[in-house]
Amino acid sequence: MPGLTIAGLANGAGVGVETVRYYQRRGLLKTPERPGSTGSGGRVRRYGDEDVRRLGFIRSAQAAGFTLAQIDELLALDATDDRTRVRALAGERIAALDAKIAELERARAALSRLAHECGSGSAGPCPILTSFDQLGS
Repeated sequence: MPGLTIAGLANGAGVGVETVRYYQRRGLLKTPERPGSTGSGGRVRRYGDEDVRRLGFIRSAQAAGFTLAQIDELLALDATDDRTRVRALAGERIAALDAKIAELERARAALSRLAHECGSGSAGPCPILTSFDQLGS
């Protein structure tokens, strides 16, 4: 019988079976019918090349930082020629990444400064630990 089981589909994409089921509940992946019956009847659902492609699309879009809601929209746009909307979504994602990079660079600079102060041999508590203690209160 051709096709992959849900476990084969999940393993091929490097995700768990529950992740595939979650994507199905969210409407990102279709749940195939069980072959040859209307009930469970012990028959196993099979997934094809389109399911593999779609799951790969979802995983790639997630790796680029898109939310599942945005991925749902991208999947819908995949069937159209609306490049303007795809570019707009990509632009929004780039802006969010730029903001996150700026935040991480500020955090790195602050931690680097604190690490330098901690290693300067000055008396008193370590500035890194003091800073974290102040943030926690």
